[in-house]
Amino acid sequence: MVTVYDVDPNALIDKAAKELESKPTFKAPEWTPFVKTGTHKQRPPIEKNWWFVRTAAILRTVYTKGPIGVNALRIKYGGVKDMGYKPERFKKGSGSVARKALQQLEKAGFIKQVQQGVNKGRVATPEGKKFLDGIAASVSKEKKVQA
Repeated sequence: MVTVYDVDPNALIDKAAKELESKPTFKAPEWTPFVKTGTHKQRPPIEKNWWFVRTAAILRTVYTKGPIGVNALRIKYGGVKDMGYKPERFKKGSGSVARKALQQLEKAGFIKQVQQGVNKGRVATPEGKKFLDGIAASVSKEKKVQA
């Protein structure tokens, strides 16, 4: 059985983003064309479907690293800010983008909140794992056909 760990992450995220875009429960907020993805960025994303790509990437991250919270996702999607003549500095990514994507995934039933000892955050539900593993299987089949 092919899982998320067995396929190329970029191919998996691209295909999952297309699937999420076709689902009616996932909609990009109206502010997505204007917002930067963090203070370290100078401009908003150029791609039209960046919201669905980020949501698919967050779903994969929750699947592989869960339980994970908003702050850990902010660190993952952060980057180096150009400080002019001063040394560059690491800045976290947008918390609102991560939070809203997690809320949409939670509403769709792909992830849920848990408290495992001292670890608190979100983990993938069986439905979310089934969704990603199905996409991983189709990506694996496409790769075998091309080879």
